Amino acid sequence: MLKKEKKYTYFEAGEGTPIIILHGLMGGLSNFDGVANFFPPKGYKVVIPELPIYTQNILKTNVKAFSKFVKDFVVFKGFDKVILLGNSLGGHIGLYFTKMYPDLVKALVITGSSGLYESGMGESYPKRGDYEYIKKKAEDVFYDPAIATKEIVDEVFATVNDRIKLIKTLTIAKSAIRHNMAKDLPKMTTPTCIIWGRNDKVTPPNVA
Repeated sequence: MLKKEKKYTYFEAGEGTPIIILHGLMGGLSNFDGVANFFPPKGYKVVIPELPIYTQNILKTNVKAFSKFVKDFVVFKGFDKVILLGNSLGGHIGLYFTKMYPDLVKALVITGSSGLYESGMGESYPKRGDYEYIKKKAEDVFYDPAIATKEIVDEVFATVNDRIKLIKTLTIAKSAIRHNMAKDLPKMTTPTCIIWGRNDKVTPPNVA
C-alpha cells in the first residue's frame, strides 16, 4: 500500500535497517515486489519512494537533482544510515547519492546501473510510433522477454509518445552521460554489492 506524505509517495514495509529502493527510468514500484516481500521478515524496513522522474521542472530533471530528492526523503523519514538499492538509473542515483552524502549510506547495492556507459535505445531512438519497435526494446531490458508484459510495453509506448515525457527522458539520458562516475568510483569506500545480468544489452557486463 502506498503512503502519501507531503511531496512524497512511497511504499513501506517491515521494521529494522532501512533499505531504500530506487527504481529506474521507466521502472515502477511494482517491479520490486519480490524484494519488498523478501526482506521485511528478515529485520529490514523496505522503502520504495516514487522518484519525480517526470514531475519536476526540466532544470531539476537530472541525476544530481534526483539524488537531492532522495537525500531530502531520507531526512524527512528521520533515517540515520540507509542501505541503497538502485536499478539502472536508480543505481546511478544511488552512486551519486553515495558520493555526495556518504555519511547517510550504510551500504550500496546496484544492479545494471548506469553511470559509466549507456547504449540507451540504440542507434535510432526513438521510433515513437512503431509499437513493435518499442515492444522489442522493452523486451531487451529483461533476460526473459515475457516479463515485458503488455502493460509495461503500453506504459513505455505512452511515455515516448508524450512530448513532455520524451523531452525529459532525453534530458535524463544526457544527464546520465554528463554525470559519469568513472573518476569518482576509486574514491568511494562504501561497502557495495554489484549485481549484473550476463546478457544485459543496455548496460553490458563489462560496465560492472
